[in-house]
Amino acid sequence: MKTKTASSRRWKLSPPMLVVYVVMFLTAIVFLIPLVWMVRTAFIPSEHTTNLLAIDWPTLDNFTRVWQAAPWSTYYINTFIIVGGVLAMQFFTVVLAGYAFARLDFHLKNTLFILFLLQIMIAADVLILPNYKTISALGLSNTLLGAMLPFFASAMGTFLIRQTIKTIPYELEEAAKIDGCSLPRLLLQIYVPLLVPALIAHGTIAASYQWNNFLWNLIVINSVANRPLTVGLAIFAMSYETGAQWSDVSAATFLVAAPLLTLFFVFQKRFVHSFAHSGIK
Repeated sequence: MKTKTASSRRWKLSPPMLVVYVVMFLTAIVFLIPLVWMVRTAFIPSEHTTNLLAIDWPTLDNFTRVWQAAPWSTYYINTFIIVGGVLAMQFFTVVLAGYAFARLDFHLKNTLFILFLLQIMIAADVLILPNYKTISALGLSNTLLGAMLPFFASAMGTFLIRQTIKTIPYELEEAAKIDGCSLPRLLLQIYVPLLVPALIAHGTIAASYQWNNFLWNLIVINSVANRPLTVGLAIFAMSYETGAQWSDVSAATFLVAAPLLTLFFVFQKRFVHSFAHSGIK
């Protein structure tokens, strides 16, 4: 009886908290409306697109037309290459930079770290012109490497890894060095396993940003063969401006958003756990 009473008290909500939960629930519904409308329009026959009260069996005809109208398989491959390449290089650079700022002692370390963090205050769109000039000078314009190169380092990722390494006891590193462990092996076998939650948290943000990156890819990539999903979707939608084929545009949008939505729903608990516990040991 005591356990039941304690449990009922624990779950009892006060009126202010009840209002907060109701507001949060209603806000979530408002934010879900565009997503639900997009999914509904993507699967409903095109003749019922503008009729919100129409009820019909789901169909894949919209996806068939969309898939045949543009080289989506090429867009997917290019996007996976860009996202995978950027993540691989960012994991490499942020671990090295984070370890250097957390464990090594060198002249003006704190000053350089502050200057490094100033990148967080600068929007990526502001750097499009100088980045494009640099990529063009290197002869990497209209290449996947040129689209990836400006994002090989991350100030936010470096800060996250540095803070996480600072929470790891230095005695682990000292014990490894006594056993003759080299620096590459120390990073790979000691630090990287302990940095997995922080790397997942950073990787989630970085992958989402690169998957949805539009403006930079639009500027640096000109050919269809190197075009990613976001640019392909924009060009596909522009071709339907006069006809307003919302069913096809929604189906194309669903094709672009589906991988990220799937990853979120499958690994939702892991994502939340990573954000909540990254840097906490």
